Amino acid sequence: MDALYREYIIDHYKNPRNFGELDERDVEFQDRNPLCGDELGVHIKLDGDRVSELRFHGQGCAISQATASIISEELIGKTVAEIAALDRHFVVDEIGLELSPTRLKCGLLGLKVAQGALVGTEDWPDGTEEAVDVSPEEAAKLRSEI
Repeated sequence: MDALYREYIIDHYKNPRNFGELDERDVEFQDRNPLCGDELGVHIKLDGDRVSELRFHGQGCAISQATASIISEELIGKTVAEIAALDRHFVVDEIGLELSPTRLKCGLLGLKVAQGALVGTEDWPDGTEEAVDVSPEEAAKLRSEI
């Protein structure tokens, strides 16, 4: 089964979905993984409090780039509050593999920059089950302060 997931990751690495930049965007954020040097940015266009378009850009290892591609398909259409509530379990479920702590940071970078753009956090997504409840008004306020 791991071989199937590895092929899935390689496909997303070689043929990334939603890779590039948006000329018109409402929010953006960029960050890096200090452990390995992966760099990733995101441009997001919103329709109200819902993500209507999203593009990742950057460079890094296969895990960081493939995971950004994989989760990008799931983030489009979600609300700011839904994305704010996502944690490492979401990423692990989407890629289908458990990652070592070092590789997990690579895999979490895409979610980290999406949450950074939408709610202004620079924290790494954790593994708690506690959901973050962010209203559209709170999210707009947070974005305006970035």
